[in-house]
Amino acid sequence: MPDPGDWERKKARRKGKATTPAPASTAPAATPITVPAQTAGANPWETAAATLKAQQQTPSPAPTPSAPASRSEPAAPWSTVDEKSSTAALRKLGRGVLWGVVGLAVITGVRSWIIPNDSDAPAPVAPKAAPAYPSDAAQAAAARFARAYLTWDEEDPDARAAALAALLPADSDTDMGWDGRGRQDVLTVQPGAVTATTQGQARVRVDVLIHTTEDEGTPAKGKKKATPAKTADRWIGLDVPVVRTAAGVVVTGSPGMVGLPAHGPKLPDLKTPDTDAAFAQQTEGTVKAFFKAYAGGDTAAVTAPGATIAPVPEGMTLVAVTSWAADAGTGDDRTGAARVMWKVGQAQIEQSYEVELTRVASADAERWQVVDVHGGAA
Repeated sequence: MPDPGDWERKKARRKGKATTPAPASTAPAATPITVPAQTAGANPWETAAATLKAQQQTPSPAPTPSAPASRSEPAAPWSTVDEKSSTAALRKLGRGVLWGVVGLAVITGVRSWIIPNDSDAPAPVAPKAAPAYPSDAAQAAAARFARAYLTWDEEDPDARAAALAALLPADSDTDMGWDGRGRQDVLTVQPGAVTATTQGQARVRVDVLIHTTEDEGTPAKGKKKATPAKTADRWIGLDVPVVRTAAGVVVTGSPGMVGLPAHGPKLPDLKTPDTDAAFAQQTEGTVKAFFKAYAGGDTAAVTAPGATIAPVPEGMTLVAVTSWAADAGTGDDRTGAARVMWKVGQAQIEQSYEVELTRVASADAERWQVVDVHGGAA
């Protein structure tokens, strides 16, 4: 048989769905449950159901929260003090400076503060170079002095003294060691290297070609006339001391004669240009015709249009073009080296030339012609 409690619970749920009681605002006091006394002859199932229904409809008493024990709040361990306006301003200023430094570090980079950039460092100041020695003025003064110093004539000693006085400081010795005898002329002077020393002084090398008259020979035994005097031309070297002054360069004292080297310095290793044998053969006739006209004094017919080449001096006769070698290359302008034998007086001498050619084209022909020539081909 079904439990009488199940039947009552189902019945109570149906009634709860139909009517929902409003919640009480306050919890009611606990009501004791009265269980009806079972009378004689009553249905036990109905009595059990009534008891269960009464238990379900009676709400459980809400738990009454226990009031917390009252206790006194402790006093705060600090006291509030009003901040002065100057202190606040200083704090704001400090924050502004701090953020400014942070922004500057972001822009420039912290590394540049620790390791400065080399490009920002000031460039080292180069030492001021001393003014260059006036070599041209020194060479000119030394050349004039060399000519006056090495020229003398015992029949006119005052001429040498006057020439030296114009080049030396006042009150200088214009004899400069000459004993007043003999005769010597200077044919040419060639100033050379200027070697600066100290205190504005320098030494100038001058090469001088002198013409010297030797002593007359004594009369031979049994003869009245002496042998004629001998002359000689030779190059000598002269080192001339000079000094720089506010008014210019002047000779400071007596020079010294020095020897000339027996030969020049050793040449560096020079690259020989490559040659074009086919082009040399093609233009050999052009080059020979040019040198023939070059010696004859009329080059207009064998030179390129617009070119002007002066003829060789008179007294030179063409013997032959001994060689012609064209440099390797391409284009309308080419060069080459020619060796030419000339007759000068009773002698013959071979010389070298650099010849420049250009291609000249017309409506019906094309040919190579000389546009320029230089002595001393490399």
